[in-house]
Amino acid sequence: MRKLLFLFLTAGLLLSCNNDKKTTEAPDQSSEKANAATTASVQTELKQTPLQIASKPYEKLLGSYVGPFGNNKITMLVIRVAGDSVVGRTIVGGNDRPFKGTFYKKDLAYFFTAKEPGDHKDDGEFNFSIDEKLPDIVRGSWKPFTKGRPGKEYELNRRKFEYHPEVGVYPQASQRLLKAADVENMMKEDLEFMRNEIFARHGFCFNKRDLRQLFEMEDWYVPNTVDIRNFLTEIEKKNITLIKRYEKYAEEYGDEYGR
Repeated sequence: MRKLLFLFLTAGLLLSCNNDKKTTEAPDQSSEKANAATTASVQTELKQTPLQIASKPYEKLLGSYVGPFGNNKITMLVIRVAGDSVVGRTIVGGNDRPFKGTFYKKDLAYFFTAKEPGDHKDDGEFNFSIDEKLPDIVRGSWKPFTKGRPGKEYELNRRKFEYHPEVGVYPQASQRLLKAADVENMMKEDLEFMRNEIFARHGFCFNKRDLRQLFEMEDWYVPNTVDIRNFLTEIEKKNITLIKRYEKYAEEYGDEYGR
């Protein structure tokens, strides 16, 4: 009996060692897969970490900065600043991308160099500065990793995203349950705008350029995320379903539908 127990324990230990060995050796077998996993981990961490982290002298550098970025509007979030490193993310052009890098201080200004992962065609390197006397402004440039593409310069102002259900042309779509009478006489284009305005209130960064540019003209719009499924209220979810149903009717019946 003891001999049988000894053999069982020995087999268990060997199996455990083999599993540990496989776990240790996996990253060495494919550096590309390891880099992809690291990128995904950073992205998940940044999206799921609402708290901003910094050593005390750098707390004033944290926050979100918004402004023009070529033909788009960009939101740059500086999330962590400690030692000589910086971590953050940007939302622009329908993309939510992490970045990390280093910084140094010279006189009264902080100078940052931060890179995106490089696994997306629009990734690049950010170089920007924040002056202690003007802590609400970020000035800098962005250089794409893809050769031949133009870089961009930007000046962003500190601005925090806040959800306001009362803004927009059709605020009722976020404030109360809509009835058929509220939408049955609307044209398809107006219904589409009403529905997408719900997303815009939550800071959704649209992938479609026409929608993106349409809402970027609004002062209240701040791109903040590319996934709002967990932010929509129950009222908004029901209204979206209703609006989409009438969008379909409007498309099917054309001029015969509505006014």
